[in-house]
Amino acid sequence: MKKNNNWYVYILQCKNGSLYTGITSNLKRRFQEHKEGRGGRYTKLFKINNLIYYEKYSKKEEATKRKRQIKGWCRKKKENLIKYGRP
Repeated sequence: MKKNNNWYVYILQCKNGSLYTGITSNLKRRFQEHKEGRGGRYTKLFKINNLIYYEKYSKKEEATKRKRQIKGWCRKKKENLIKYGRP
């Protein structure tokens, strides 16, 4: 059985309108964890609506670097990424 080597940077929209950025090697599982309130403190507190954006990487280090970059952006820049695929 081949191991999945893909990593994903994702953005979730919370019910309060805020955006949450994270990484995972299994997007479907992680999304379900967030929906069930098991994904982390922030999404447990603010509940999520939707997965609104993701990017795929072959290395965890690349995904981690990208997540940190996106988390440092203002909301408008994140919205442009979601809408146009670029900040």
